[in-house]
Amino acid sequence: MGPRGEQVGVIRVEQALQLAQEADLDLVEVAPNSRPPVAKLMDYGKYKYEAAQKAREARRNQSSAALKEIRFRLKIDAHDYETKKGHVLRFLRAGDKVKVMIMFRGREQSRPEFGYKLLMKLADEVSEDATIEFRPKQDGRNMTMVLAPTRTKAQALAEARKNRAGQDQADETNAD
Repeated sequence: MGPRGEQVGVIRVEQALQLAQEADLDLVEVAPNSRPPVAKLMDYGKYKYEAAQKAREARRNQSSAALKEIRFRLKIDAHDYETKKGHVLRFLRAGDKVKVMIMFRGREQSRPEFGYKLLMKLADEVSEDATIEFRPKQDGRNMTMVLAPTRTKAQALAEARKNRAGQDQADETNAD
């Protein structure tokens, strides 16, 4: 390919190097195993820089949602419940899944419907930020439920970055 992306055709290596030198570009071999080998005139430094930028952007948008776990007891105080609900909301807003577990002890095991009600109450209260991925299920002495965030980890990170940038600008204007 030529300096403006046009097809040059089959030419000798010396002639291709001359074209590259005249256009102040690099001669890059794209398909060395084909007959004849295919080469392209390009700014190789610029190409490497753009490829690195794309890779960095892909890593930034890559989601790595973790599974966070919150444990409740069946006889939880209202204030403790609100505190733990706050933790669940914080995890969900950060884009992480949350496994909510209720631990039963002794006679509590004979009344799993109370645990089910507690988990469904929590799911209802955080329904704006989460969806139920796995409904409450009894597993021995525990009852578990998994909540999935309504937005992805990448969206949560992007929003946090935007909020941080907005906060920094507000701080600068207040300082003046």
